[in-house]
Amino acid sequence: MLNFQIWQQLRQIIQPYWFTQLRWGVILQLLLLVTFSLGSSTFVIFETLQRGELTSSLAQQNVNRFQQAIGFFFSIIIVNIIFISAKNYIQGKISLDWRKWLTSYYLNQYFTKQSFYHLQAFSEVDNPDQRMAEDIKNVTQRLIFLLVMCLDSLVQLIGFIGLLWFISPILMITLLVYAVVGTLITTLVFGRALVGINLEQLKREADFRYGLVRIRDNAEAIAFYEGQAEESAQIKQRFGRVFVNINRLIRWQFNLNIFQNGYQYLTFILPFIILAPRIFSGELELGAVTQSQAAFERVGFALGLIITQFDQLSALTAGIRRLTELTTKMEKITSFQPDSGIQLIEETYIAVNHLTLQLPDRQTKLIQDLSITVLPGQSLLIIGASGVGKTSLLRAIAGFWVEGEGAIARPAPDRILFLPQRPYMPWGTLRQQLLYPHTEKAIAKETLLQTLNQVHLPDLAGHYGGLDAFVDWSRVLSLGEQQRLAFARLLLSEPAYAILDEATSAVDEETAASLYQKLQETSITYISVGHRTQLLNYHQFVLELRQQQEWQLFSTKDYVK
Repeated sequence: MLNFQIWQQLRQIIQPYWFTQLRWGVILQLLLLVTFSLGSSTFVIFETLQRGELTSSLAQQNVNRFQQAIGFFFSIIIVNIIFISAKNYIQGKISLDWRKWLTSYYLNQYFTKQSFYHLQAFSEVDNPDQRMAEDIKNVTQRLIFLLVMCLDSLVQLIGFIGLLWFISPILMITLLVYAVVGTLITTLVFGRALVGINLEQLKREADFRYGLVRIRDNAEAIAFYEGQAEESAQIKQRFGRVFVNINRLIRWQFNLNIFQNGYQYLTFILPFIILAPRIFSGELELGAVTQSQAAFERVGFALGLIITQFDQLSALTAGIRRLTELTTKMEKITSFQPDSGIQLIEETYIAVNHLTLQLPDRQTKLIQDLSITVLPGQSLLIIGASGVGKTSLLRAIAGFWVEGEGAIARPAPDRILFLPQRPYMPWGTLRQQLLYPHTEKAIAKETLLQTLNQVHLPDLAGHYGGLDAFVDWSRVLSLGEQQRLAFARLLLSEPAYAILDEATSAVDEETAASLYQKLQETSITYISVGHRTQLLNYHQFVLELRQQQEWQLFSTKDYVK
């Protein structure tokens, strides 16, 4: 926490919610939290004073003094229970509300300019899902907890320092020296190591969980390959890295706990040692020992907050760093304005002008000086061997691939529909599958069922309980069925342009021919990537991509000849 960079990163996380916009509800909650925190800490001071009074009254065997002390003590406890309960409730509410807002803030950035795609495809930021799910929760909870802890400690520090100074200035000076030395040892000896270990632990835990998710999502393919031994070895290797780091963390925490416990227990005994001579001489009442011991402990805790809360602080620091990395990367993606590379121009048609595609390393060229135009009503088939850049060209048209030179004119993104080889099946009903991504669109039931029949899925709705049936469609449907369902999505959405990347590769030739015939009957202009020669029958032009960045454009008739 002595690192200035951490405070800068912390400010970046705090500022959007707490300072950018004035929220009276949030300010009121914060004021209430401060009020109850100050109140509960003040009552702790009174409780300590009264505890000493109880001890002294018992030592004097004074019944009246004891009865008055016990009555006042119970009153303080009742009020303090109310204050502490209210403080904990508001603390939980503020943490939850902040987490809700911050999660929404990160999700907005995550989906702006398709940051989720760029983070996955080109970023060194690992596990953005874990950062938004776990790190946001931990950071918001820990920060509010530490804020309350600091408020409590500040009030108690002021009150108990006064009490200790009144009882014994020597005791007060001893405590200050003790706390400063303990804090320096904790920060310098354990600081850097534990922060780094916690940061690495978050990453390794997320990698392990991601490996399990991948196995779940690809269970059938792994089973067909008989790949369980390889997957088991890989997932155990990931857990092995988790295990090694946890062991390292446990060892450092063991050393830290030895120091923390020794530090805390010594605060219990020091007041007795320092005040014993004055008690034996009769200069102080016995209750002063109780008061000073409690005050010494509280002041020691307040001054040694870094010591006692170091686990929380190190985990918090790791979370702050991970969230800052994610924010920085997403802001870079959303604000990216290329002064070089491929230029995108919005038009009513698709045109590629002197396009050179490069790999992200900007060293290897895939396609060089390509110029083609696909006007409304035309159709283009892109063919070529694997690795020549067919899918990369589609990514460039979509705006995902910016490495290279030249310009691409295209309609607005909402007027183009892309059909990848493996269609995306979102969580939802069959109706939502058909209408995705415009699931709010109102289309008659009869039209949806008729479209399913057109793509050779006449029994799909009936088999799974109707259009509003909710199942995991990516699991219950074969890849061929998913591709047919995606074609139904295309026919229903009727975009100006459609781009199909091996969109019928998993269906038989007869079904593929039927699907393209249905597509030809619409007003949709389409570009396809495929290997089947029968696709030539449904396109007017053919773009052949070759090795060494070469390409050639044909009319279908000329290409067949």
